[in-house]
Amino acid sequence: MAKRLVSVVIPVYNEANIVEKAITTFISEMSQFDDTFSFEIILAENGSKDDTIKKGEELSKQFNNVSIFHHPDPDYGMALKAGILRAKGEIVVCDEIDLLLLDYYKAALKLFSESETEMIVGSKRAEGAKDMRPIKRRFATFVLNMLLKVFLGFKGTDTHGVKSFLREPLLPVLDKCMVGKDIFASEFVIRAERFGIEITEIPISLDEKRAPSIRLLNRVPKVISNLLYLFWNIRVKNR
Repeated sequence: MAKRLVSVVIPVYNEANIVEKAITTFISEMSQFDDTFSFEIILAENGSKDDTIKKGEELSKQFNNVSIFHHPDPDYGMALKAGILRAKGEIVVCDEIDLLLLDYYKAALKLFSESETEMIVGSKRAEGAKDMRPIKRRFATFVLNMLLKVFLGFKGTDTHGVKSFLREPLLPVLDKCMVGKDIFASEFVIRAERFGIEITEIPISLDEKRAPSIRLLNRVPKVISNLLYLFWNIRVKNR
């Protein structure tokens, strides 16, 4: 039986210090799935000012299933969207360089093999999850989720972080997404929910391996602005 190709898309911004170790370790861990799955890893570099591109290019020479492309602006969401469009896999995983949680891949790939689910969200707030990040980060997640529920009718427990999906049924959803930065991840899940995509949440255990590349307080004004823009388009303009 032919292996199912999984495309792992990882936005990277000023990650030169950790990208080599993270990807090397991840490739080693994914080898346990070799009987049924093969992997391509797409690094979506966006606006880095360090040696992230150089490190990514070195990894692409070392591993034939690793590639990197350059998105000119430091925009997590648009880089992620561009990476998804480049993906060739039947299954696409949107991940982060400081996550790459082996337990999530074990659970998600099992679900894709045994169920009809089309999207699997790794939730930091689902029953059984362990969110060990600093309290201000956990509070920010709580507030964002409450805003999404109140203003956009979100029914789940989390939109950010690792998620995976079947590429073909989610491409029309991706085409509707219009907001970049941090809110892209939320928009993608909310639009999938509104499209009737079958979404499964699995709890994850999460610790902060290193401080975010952009300070939380610096992100707040743009997050609020993008949330208002998303609300206007979904609830007011019905787009």
